[in-house]
Amino acid sequence: MFFLEKIFTILSSTSIFLWLLLLIQPWQPWRIREYLEANKRSITNYQKQVPITVIIPARNEEEIIESTLEALNKQGQLLDVIVVDDQSTDNTKLVVNNIKLKNLKIELVSGKSLPPGWAGKMWALEQALNKVKTELILIIDADIRLHPEMLKTLVEKRYESGARLVSVMVELRMESFWEKLLMPAFVFFFKILYPFKLSNSSNRYVAAAAGGCILTDSSLLHQIGGFSAIKDALIDDCALAKLVKNSGETTWIGLTKDAHSFRAYTTLSSIWKMVKRNAFTQLRSSLLLILICTVLMILAFWVPVISIIASVGATPKFIGIGALALMLIAYIPTLNFYKRSPFFALLMPVIGTLYLAMTWSSAISYWIGAQSKWKGRTYTRLKRK
Repeated sequence: MFFLEKIFTILSSTSIFLWLLLLIQPWQPWRIREYLEANKRSITNYQKQVPITVIIPARNEEEIIESTLEALNKQGQLLDVIVVDDQSTDNTKLVVNNIKLKNLKIELVSGKSLPPGWAGKMWALEQALNKVKTELILIIDADIRLHPEMLKTLVEKRYESGARLVSVMVELRMESFWEKLLMPAFVFFFKILYPFKLSNSSNRYVAAAAGGCILTDSSLLHQIGGFSAIKDALIDDCALAKLVKNSGETTWIGLTKDAHSFRAYTTLSSIWKMVKRNAFTQLRSSLLLILICTVLMILAFWVPVISIIASVGATPKFIGIGALALMLIAYIPTLNFYKRSPFFALLMPVIGTLYLAMTWSSAISYWIGAQSKWKGRTYTRLKRK
């Protein structure tokens, strides 16, 4: 009995150490410090209506592309919009052709066949880049709805921060049970992997961007080689940020609740497929890293629970309670930001296990050379760098 108590004490002590380490590290990725709210105040420190081209890659987006364009129409200025129809098999092209909005000059580009070695989104963006005539470019996904003041706010942030690439992690849809359970944690884990404070610094070893909404400039993109420089990147947004920082420029990333994704992930299966695409890439396709990640996840999420329920002796139980309390402290700020119930923090062991399983699923697919399917297109597995 004494031996078991000692083992549980060591394991629970390791768990509480991991959570303490997360909470006290200087960049504190668990905190909500880097965020951007739509600014309704008048802007005086730069020309209000800076010419901007909006690029939207669209593949099979007939149900949502109109809402995205209508939100852009409310940004308070005339915008050039390039919609790249990435060989859709639905009525995306017809929907875009029939949209008439007074503040948007929409150009529909019929995407060419995907060349070998290219990811679909990068190929669509590359085709649009050659048609851009303005200095500033806003890249948004086809499912993103912007607050009417958001574009102005992004431009203001670019000038204030000096960053030549500004991106925001949009508010993901959180309506179904699985979305409420897993989407806040998606943001939480992303911020742990890519601490925003470090990414927003001159540190070149950490670079992050959120591909759903990026403001940058065309001269910079041409300087770094356009999207062909990251043509096979599976995590294209972070790869782009890394190129920008390696060129000597800075980037800025933050959260926002004034840009929304209304793409639905109503089932566990749909979220699983979304995460599975890139999860192993986040770990550099490394067996060692996924094994380390597995051990850390078990220590962080399950050891406290097991110590409280199943261990013998008071010491490991109290330490387990302490580790569980630190876990709640770390995750609740994310839940509060998205106005989700703190109850979900108690489910973090389950949430962490699901994400770990998705990552192992991604790894197994990579090892067996399985093809990747997304939006009706089948990819041969691209080489992970």
